[in-house]
Amino acid sequence: MSEIAIVTGASRGIGRAIAIRLARDGYHVAVNDLPSAKSELEKLRDEITSAGGTASTFFADVSDEEEVEKMVGDVVQALGGLDVMVANAGICIPKPFLKTTKEDLSRILSVNVQGTFFCYKHAALQMIKQGRGGRIIGAASIASKQGISMLGAYSSSKFAIRGMTQSAAIEFAKHNIRVNAYAPGLSMHILGIRIVKGVYDAVANDRKDENPSSVATLTPVINRDSTPEEVAGLVSYLVSKDAAMITGMFPGTPHSWT
Repeated sequence: MSEIAIVTGASRGIGRAIAIRLARDGYHVAVNDLPSAKSELEKLRDEITSAGGTASTFFADVSDEEEVEKMVGDVVQALGGLDVMVANAGICIPKPFLKTTKEDLSRILSVNVQGTFFCYKHAALQMIKQGRGGRIIGAASIASKQGISMLGAYSSSKFAIRGMTQSAAIEFAKHNIRVNAYAPGLSMHILGIRIVKGVYDAVANDRKDENPSSVATLTPVINRDSTPEEVAGLVSYLVSKDAAMITGMFPGTPHSWT
């Protein structure tokens, strides 16, 4: 019987690449996103199944704890359990620090921080109930390791995910649940492109003396950033038996800070 993996925010970008990779690895993938992404999510499911994998669609807003709890319950009822949770869903609103509104901050924190927390919590509760351990993966970022101009709120949310992941890794270890997070740079997917464009626009409008290229060059490796497929390969490793001794870590983009 295939192991079961939930991937949130799976309709596009890194989430989509992760879902395809885990399906290729033999998981039954429960792909999640908002109801507004129904068409994209169903296309992803069909792509996975046509390639010989198995996938099912589940809709939920991760910022709503009741919806996350219901999603996990629906996955377990439909597929028989839960072995991997990839809390990938996230948003970014690039703005100068002093122009970021209460509403901007609230939205970013509700999805990136609360959404990740709820996914960790309810996945762990189910895995503990099953008694066979599990793997939980969060979405950190290069912005979780160094603050970035025009991304103050986003960086704050990603720093929070680092602390959350380490705390969960410590508490869940006795249940044989490993918790890690991937921390890529501004990967060339929809959100990454929007972040880069948003930073450039914010700089143009607010900080004409700022060098926006610094955002795109924080990754000192072969003059390019990671692709969604490369991030998916990292997730594939982190949830595998080969990574059995890795927990509370944030691999992804090489850099000089920790």
